[in-house]
Amino acid sequence: MRIILAGFGTVGQALAQVLHQDADRITQAYGFRPQITTIVDSQGSCSDDAGLDISLVLKTKKEYGTVARYPRKGRRNNDSAHIITNSEAEVVVETTPTNFKDAEPGLSNIKAALANGKHVVTANKGPLALAMPALLELANHRNRQLRFSGTVGGGTPFLDFAAKCMPGERIIRVRGILNGTTNYILTRMETASLTFEKALAEAQRKGYAEKDPTNDVEGFDTAAKIVIIANWVLKKRYSLRDLDITGITKITPQKLKQAKASNAKVKLIGRIEESSASVAPEQIPMADPTCVPDTLNALTFTTEHAGDITLIGPGAGGERTASAIVRDLVSIRQEYAT
Repeated sequence: MRIILAGFGTVGQALAQVLHQDADRITQAYGFRPQITTIVDSQGSCSDDAGLDISLVLKTKKEYGTVARYPRKGRRNNDSAHIITNSEAEVVVETTPTNFKDAEPGLSNIKAALANGKHVVTANKGPLALAMPALLELANHRNRQLRFSGTVGGGTPFLDFAAKCMPGERIIRVRGILNGTTNYILTRMETASLTFEKALAEAQRKGYAEKDPTNDVEGFDTAAKIVIIANWVLKKRYSLRDLDITGITKITPQKLKQAKASNAKVKLIGRIEESSASVAPEQIPMADPTCVPDTLNALTFTTEHAGDITLIGPGAGGERTASAIVRDLVSIRQEYAT
């Protein structure tokens, strides 16, 4: 399986490392060898039809900040959509930074891949948040797979659990904590009586929050994941524009104390109901299994016959998201193996 890797930041580098380390195990267990033949980052690209030397690629990226300096095979061309269109690789893995304004360059990368008969695995929530119904239709029309396990829950298989572990059961609604950054901030505000600003600064020092935390604290990251779940699990044609979104920036320690007095905690909750979807802070009873601390994620599926089923696990992270991408690659291979 020849792979184009578009985006070579934390997730892209973690994936390259995992595929390099686990190549023999994947070959023995699943009957195919994933081989990265092209990598594109923000400054350039490198390509080798025989397969890139992953150790050398990682070393080059660390030393020079770009794969364009990869010996003899590096280029200053970073037109990823053009590179994807003209490659003979079977799969594109899209890990460019999430952009909720116009979803670029990820949206163009995914469209180019599907239009040219390539399967796509993405960890980029932007294109799915803004155009998921259209992308699913394009994948179906071209008879290609569009997989995105790593966009929700990192290595915790929220999407696969709903799709594969509850066949025949009707999921009525979904609710949960889908952003580890905001959950950490709210936890620290409660347990250490920190202001939002101080808890955010601590999260940034620990690497849980980005320098620009807008997508997390304003609820957009959670909302994107709710859109993905709504489309994939509940077959609703939602985009980010269809959601009511409220973040956590106005939560005070006083509000957290009031919740605690009622045996509850304030959490940023994403919800999908029968005819609506939303993201907002809510008081969650401490006894509720969804009420998890720190950077954990938790998602409750309310089903027609089995009742509430809750899945809990760690959220995002380079290696965990890379694990989800590998899971998708294996799934694609199994789907099309003859």
